[in-house]
Amino acid sequence: MPHSNPYTDPVAERGPKRERRKESRPGELLVAALDLFVEKGFAATRMEEVATRAGVSKGTVFLYFSSKEELFKAVVRENISGRFEEWNAEFLNYEGSSADMLHHCMTTWWHRIGSTQASGISKLMISEGGHFPDIVEFYQNEVVQPGHALIRKVLQRGIDRGEFRNLDLDFAVYGVVAAMMFLILSKHSAACLQSNMSLDPDAYIANQVAVMLHGLSTREPLTAMVLPR
Repeated sequence: MPHSNPYTDPVAERGPKRERRKESRPGELLVAALDLFVEKGFAATRMEEVATRAGVSKGTVFLYFSSKEELFKAVVRENISGRFEEWNAEFLNYEGSSADMLHHCMTTWWHRIGSTQASGISKLMISEGGHFPDIVEFYQNEVVQPGHALIRKVLQRGIDRGEFRNLDLDFAVYGVVAAMMFLILSKHSAACLQSNMSLDPDAYIANQVAVMLHGLSTREPLTAMVLPR
C-alpha cells in the first residue's frame, strides 16, 4: 500500500488547516468588524454582516463575542488601547529633547493609528457617542484618559527639564488632541478640507508642533497672556 504524503494528501492537511483557521478566526472577525464599524457606524452594523464579511456563520461570531458591544470593545483594544503599554515604554526610554519627543509622539500616532482604518473609530465616537453612553464610558477609560495622560507626561517632561514654560496642562493637552483630531476628520470627511487642497500629514504635524513651541509671534512676549475662564 502506498504511503500518503502529509504535505499533499488532503485528508492529512484537513486537521492542521482547520486548526490554523480556528486560531486566526478572532482576528479575521475583528478586521471585518472594524471595516464595518467605520463604513456604517456602530448602530447600523449587524453581527450577521460581520459574519458574512469574515466568511463565517453568525453563530461563529457569538462563539467569540457575546454581543456587538463586546465585539466593538475588542476592536478598540486590538487596534488602539492595546498599544498604550508599548507607547508608555517608548516614553520612558526616549532620550531626545522634549520638543523632538512631542513631534515624535504625534508623528508616530499618525502613522500607527491615524492613517489607518482604526482612526475611523474616533469619528464614530463623535457622531454616535451620544446614543451609546456605555460605549462612551468604555472609550473614555480605554482610549481618551490614557491618551491624555501620555500627552500630559510628554509636556510635563518638557516643563521639568526647563524646555517648556509652565503651562495649563489641561488646555495644552487639548491643543495636541485637537490638532490630531483635525487629521482624523480630514481623512474620513472631505468636507474638512478645501476641494483643491492636498494635506501632507507629516508637514501638517511639523507645522502644528512649531506653532505649539513658538507661537505665532516673532518674539517672545514679556508676560504671558491670561484669559478669564
